[in-house]
Amino acid sequence: MMRLPWFEYRAPRTVAEAAAILAAEGPQAMLLAGGTDLLPNMKRRHQTPRVLVSLRAVEGMKKISEGSTLVLGAGRTLGEIVSDPRTPTGLRQAAAQVATAQLRDMGTLGGNLCLDTRCTYYNQNYEWRKAIDFCLKKDGKTCWVAPASRRCVAVSSTDTAPALIALGARVRLFGVAGEREIAVEALYRNDGIAWLAKKPDEVLTEVHVPLGWKSTYWKLRRRGAFDFPVLGVAAAVRLAPDGTVLEARIALGASASRPFLVEKAGERLAGRKLTDEAIAEAAALVASRAKPLDNTDFDLYWRKAVADDFVAYALRELRGEDMRALRLRYARASLS
Repeated sequence: MMRLPWFEYRAPRTVAEAAAILAAEGPQAMLLAGGTDLLPNMKRRHQTPRVLVSLRAVEGMKKISEGSTLVLGAGRTLGEIVSDPRTPTGLRQAAAQVATAQLRDMGTLGGNLCLDTRCTYYNQNYEWRKAIDFCLKKDGKTCWVAPASRRCVAVSSTDTAPALIALGARVRLFGVAGEREIAVEALYRNDGIAWLAKKPDEVLTEVHVPLGWKSTYWKLRRRGAFDFPVLGVAAAVRLAPDGTVLEARIALGASASRPFLVEKAGERLAGRKLTDEAIAEAAALVASRAKPLDNTDFDLYWRKAVADDFVAYALRELRGEDMRALRLRYARASLS
């Protein structure tokens, strides 16, 4: 049985208090929201913080308000995101495909955005990792995926980030130096170890989601539930009454150490209708940016090839096609 290491538990009532604790404790402190990723990682000794700073009692972390943008408290659970009709479709689809219903009722939006990167050689218990020698991401000096690499190539595993990037969302961060707001895409670095651009004392408090987009999210995984993504495709469009694309944004997840926007694909669609030809061109552009490595499930060459198909599925759905049968196929069938 894997057990949690010893730790101190702090339960601040305000975000300012939480940030102050983080600043005072330094790298020995970590934030705890739902704990669905952090606590299993602590059992495997991926993280061993001396202090856990709970956000459960912090004021305002679960708020939701709708004006020119939809403001979501980072402490809202993924289950609440799924069940709220105000949530944009793409974000609701992404949240609905995270883990299981029970975990979605514990895991939070902010927690999923800050989710640790994943790798076959990292996401194992301590004894397994010790037996093969530790990896660059934790306790070792070599990346076992790319031994010549000086950078960890562990993969981004968040589902909600690509959906929010496609929607042009922003996050609000609160630290001891004050508040700042950045685009969701700017929250990430292409580094499997230092994957977040958030300062150590900052707390992600809110997500601001622009309204008026038509959006969708498609996820590839081995099983129809529970599994982390090995590919995530999020797309959002603003359409004129005649179907012409006024603006388009397509984001990729689980294809690098960060989720990212493929700007050229959106630019290629602007001013055009979502014809088969336009969709094929955009899908090819996105697929060219997918750079999967051999550190998650499935053959890496197949994962790159199928990116083209998943972008096409997403854009066809935004065009108005009924893709429910194809979604059901991916939800039920093993892709092995």
